[in-house]
Amino acid sequence: MRVIFTGGGTGGHIYPIMAIIERLKERNLATDDEILFVGTEKGLEANIVPAAGVNFKTLEIQGFSRKHLLNNFTTIKKFIKATKNAKKIISEFKPDVVVGTGGYVSGAIVYSAAKMGIPTMIHESNSVVGVANKFLGHFVDKICYTFDDAAKQFSEKKKLIKTGNPRSQQVLRLLSASTNNSISKYDSKIPTVLVFGGSRGALTINKIMLQSLKKLNQKPYKIIWVTGMYYYEEIKNKLAGIQYDNITILSYVKDMPALLPKMTCVVSRSGATSIAEFTAIGVPAILIPSPNVTHNHQMKNALDLEKAGAATVIVENDLNPNNFISSIDHILLDSKYADAMSIASKRLGVPNASDQIIKVMEEIIK
Repeated sequence: MRVIFTGGGTGGHIYPIMAIIERLKERNLATDDEILFVGTEKGLEANIVPAAGVNFKTLEIQGFSRKHLLNNFTTIKKFIKATKNAKKIISEFKPDVVVGTGGYVSGAIVYSAAKMGIPTMIHESNSVVGVANKFLGHFVDKICYTFDDAAKQFSEKKKLIKTGNPRSQQVLRLLSASTNNSISKYDSKIPTVLVFGGSRGALTINKIMLQSLKKLNQKPYKIIWVTGMYYYEEIKNKLAGIQYDNITILSYVKDMPALLPKMTCVVSRSGATSIAEFTAIGVPAILIPSPNVTHNHQMKNALDLEKAGAATVIVENDLNPNNFISSIDHILLDSKYADAMSIASKRLGVPNASDQIIKVMEEIIK
């Protein structure tokens, strides 16, 4: 199977693709030479994709601006040029199918492929559908999605297929294959909360931890605080000489899938990739959505989990040590409540999401 994948800008567009690629190779459905990822030079994909050994090409494109309307003339020119270059890439690679996950670069590639009569599909990992995917929904053969709220935002109902996020299946596979001895030291019998804000860290989450440390240190449970690499040294310096008996401070966790099952609860942002990981394993979550994302989609993601009983949501502007600590207490000090949240979380996870998407790819090729 020859496949062009495209998506860019954020991890929510990139990691689902990487999970599908990994599964295609595991099932011997595609070789390295039969896979191409098309992104941008400035997005996260420019680092992540080549580092994973996946063939990578770029298009120059930019999004529409609501503040600087005159810039949109340049945006339109770049899109027209990008579609011409996209057609060239597609003609040279000769894919059997083209798969997009969002971002303006996917708009150019998937749109061009659809107009060329090549089977196309998109995957939406968030509750709020992005501009590119809304546009592409009119042209593609199939629309895969994770959250029910996303399905309501597409008018092409016959194209919709709920597959979940491919990262869910990838996490379960990584978990079964993990032999990380550094993770095994954490005792899953002791109630433990994992607090983290991604690989770089989240300033808001780190601030509330600093404000809450004294009270948290008196609790009968353990806390693993992953500051993120960007903030680690600064925080360690602030806490130099202070002893915390039940709190472990780390800069980064490389093998997150191995650590998550040992956690009673997790505190984090609510990006699509993180949620896919939590629901795959069934970890109760306290979600503090980032307000600095397109269309406030992290809030919608978080509220979907809260509605299902799998998470507690704290709005960033309302966050304070009292509601932060009480939310952790509620889960870690009430095992029945934690178990109910875990069951609700697992109901949302899709353990074969990648295989479901690959099945859709095979069907539209046929």
